[in-house]
Amino acid sequence: MASIRRHPLVNNEIYHICCRGVEKRDIFLDKGDYLRFIHDLYEFNDIENVPSSNIRLNKRKPSTANSFDFEACLDLRGPNIEKNKKEKKPIVEILAYCAMPNHFHLMIRQLVDGGVTKFMRKLNGGYVKYFNLKYDRVGPLFQGKFKSILVNTDSHFYYLPIYIHFNPLDLKFPEWRKGFIEDNEESLRYLKGYRWSSFQDYIGQKNFPSIIKKDFLETSLGNPDKYRKSMIEWLKNLKENYKKGQKQIKQKEQKTTEAPFDLMNYEGLLLE
Repeated sequence: MASIRRHPLVNNEIYHICCRGVEKRDIFLDKGDYLRFIHDLYEFNDIENVPSSNIRLNKRKPSTANSFDFEACLDLRGPNIEKNKKEKKPIVEILAYCAMPNHFHLMIRQLVDGGVTKFMRKLNGGYVKYFNLKYDRVGPLFQGKFKSILVNTDSHFYYLPIYIHFNPLDLKFPEWRKGFIEDNEESLRYLKGYRWSSFQDYIGQKNFPSIIKKDFLETSLGNPDKYRKSMIEWLKNLKENYKKGQKQIKQKEQKTTEAPFDLMNYEGLLLE
């Protein structure tokens, strides 16, 4: 069973990290915000501090803020990046991620002592500074400290990436959590078109491949074709999987057995 962190984070262990906006508010308001967050996932994953010239914010909202052009959305100074760039020394491995309008999920493995905490401090602190400057606001953006759950069972390790990659369905097919989706093909197309997660990279659609340590999960998820097929099977069998999840919850409440990882009812562990 997954357990919410009560002990120090340990090197080489895998964790599910989640952060939600304060008062459940949206933390990504346009495509430029999502791009900034994706950029920060890469830039802040370094044992060294990031030069401020690499992440300087252009407070003037560019007219092309909704494009997919990083340099249009962020004031990234190419010459400064090249001048200051040293070989990166990652402090975590990002195995999977998904950014949603009011929260985000990460599946990460700690590489150095204090790596997860340092990475999250840099990631959240940098994004809050960016967001507050851009939208002329003050105060916290996230609801308390980041939440983490140790991935300590095989089923949790296998199903967590699927859960993270299914999250965008909440935006168009929220009934998936109850085991109902009328059009499996349409829901899969929606996931394939959602850029703000690692799903596209795992099914062979190049998106932001530099962010993730892809080969680590591919040992269990399989190659892109196999993972895509497994996602299709999950969508086809949502109703059956939902019934299994409800049975697992009942077993857990009765303490008759240690319930396996419950994909569709997992959100509450982190966001309650």
